Parts: sequence; C-alpha cells; structure tokens
Amino acid sequence: MIGLWDTTGIEVVKALANERRSAGGLTSGLALTLIAVVDERQVREAEAAATIAAAQHPCRLLIIVRADVTQQRSRLDAEIVVGGRLGPCEAVVMRMQGRLALHAESVVMPLLAPDVPVVTWWQCTPPERIAYDPLGVVADRRITDSAQADDPVEALRIRADDYVPGDTDLAWSRITPWRTLMAGAFDANRVGVRAVNIVAPDKDPTAPLLGGWLEARLGVHPTRSTGSGKIMEAVELELEDDTTMRLVRDLNAGVATLQRTGQADRILPLSRRPLGEELAEELRRLDPDQPYAAALAAATGKHHLDERLAPRVHIWKDPALAERPEAAPPAPSLQETLSS
Repeated sequence: MIGLWDTTGIEVVKALANERRSAGGLTSGLALTLIAVVDERQVREAEAAATIAAAQHPCRLLIIVRADVTQQRSRLDAEIVVGGRLGPCEAVVMRMQGRLALHAESVVMPLLAPDVPVVTWWQCTPPERIAYDPLGVVADRRITDSAQADDPVEALRIRADDYVPGDTDLAWSRITPWRTLMAGAFDANRVGVRAVNIVAPDKDPTAPLLGGWLEARLGVHPTRSTGSGKIMEAVELELEDDTTMRLVRDLNAGVATLQRTGQADRILPLSRRPLGEELAEELRRLDPDQPYAAALAAATGKHHLDERLAPRVHIWKDPALAERPEAAPPAPSLQETLSS
C-alpha cells in the first residue's frame, strides 16, 4: 500500500502507475471502473464488498470520501492498493476535504481505466438527483441503496422521479432470492392470482419493490401488513382455484417455508447475502434493467420509466451553501433611519 498525504491528483495518477508496474498489473484485465462514494465510517465495509465483487469482476476501485466542503482549504489524502488484501482489483481510496470534495471528478477522471465501463455506487445517502453529482453523470450504470436513506420508502419515490435507464438499487438485489423462489413456485402449476399480501416492516424498501414486481407480472395490486421483525417476513397469495400459497421466512435458519393448500410444505434456501454478493449481482449487467424499472414504476405509481432518455447532463448545485448560516441583513443607513 502507498499512502499520499496532502497530495495532488497528478501525484495520485503517477503513484498508481508506478504501483501497477511494480505489481505487474495489466489494464486489459480490468472489466470496469467502480467509483464508490462512501462515508468515512463505511470505508472498510465498501472495501470488503468490493473485494467480494472483484473476485467476479476485476475492476479499478476508486473510493471517494467527502469531508467538510465548507473548509476554506482543500486537501486530498490517498491510499493506493494494487492486488493484495483487496483481491484482483486496483484500489485508490481518496479522502477529499474543502471545495475539492465538490469537484471530485477532477481527480477521478484521469484515474478511470481506459476502454471499460464506469459504474458509480453510492454506499451512503444517495443524492436527490443523480445529475447533481458529476460522478453519476460520467457513469454507464448507477447503483444506489435506498436502505441508506432516513426514509427508505420515500427514497424509492425520489429514485423513481429521478430514474433514467441504467439506474438500479441494492434494495432490488436483495429481493432476487425472493423473486427466484416465487417464480419457481409457479413453474409446476400456473394458476392465476386474486390477491397478494406482503408482511414486512413499514420502512423496508424491499417490500414495495417486491410488490411492484408482483404487480407488474401478475396484474394484482398487493396489500401490506406490518411484521414483527426488521426485514420482510412473508408473501401470501390467494389463487384463482380457491387455494392459498405462502412463502414464510425463517431468518434464524436462513430458509423459507413454501406452504400451499393441499400440498406438503417445502423448505427452501433463503439466506441474507453479504453486501459484496449484492454488488456483484448488479455488476453482471451494464444494460438497462427493465424488470427493475417496471417494479419501481408499479411501486411508486410513476409509469413509463424505461422510456426516459438515458443521457444525463450535470446540474451544478453547491451543497456548501446549505451548510453556511444565512447572512445577516445589512444595517440600515443613517438616511434610512431618519426617513423612517
């Protein structure tokens, strides 16, 4: 590992090139550039997730940690790791302070691996509009995580308002095992569905997405019931042949029980996956995810999401202005005081 403190973007580019030559790295072996925007407390979590994902998708990992943007003096600290503890990836962790944090793209752009796609991943509260962040505009695919927001369900609505093809959410990846089991349950006996109920906490973003996916596929608007746990617990379906089907999760055992009228219960695997496996799933495809768009549209009532234009144009917004106290109004002049 190479550490550069209070450095410049040019020095980071040179140090990465030297480290790659020393480690024998080959740019042609990289599948993509992954830009991770994280909070300081989540740097190690992001590194661990990227290590798992890089085992399937060798990448250049650029981790951006933005500090206080209101500081007068800009500062850049960087750590460079090629191979080693992060597996088959080249990693640069950059901590930016001051106004530099608002122009992270000026440091990131020269570090992008040539001729490979760019993916930006926010492992923090995502921006209200991705176009506010040039790191999102430059990306071919953009990964957010609604669970990081203070109100995850409201965050889904924000993502729908801002959606363009190429956007996705890790909350969508988390319901892949549920979708797999639900689709498999209909393989042997395809019966129409009258009603769907999802048992989950009120602020679990996976429940609206699963409900949106079922609505898009089955044409039935699901209802919701509040569960006793912290994550989604069950999906209940009323079928047109007057039978019922329930998929109930046992979190402690990492399995789910498929219950259907007139049939023996079936135990199926349904364990929680680590963050790195969820990230790796999203890195497998770089084209627009139409099933996600349909599920998000049904979940939020925002239709025709997949018909929106894909290119984004950067919209400048200075978040530092919101951090500064409102300026006090100017004192009245002597003439204004006498005239009043």
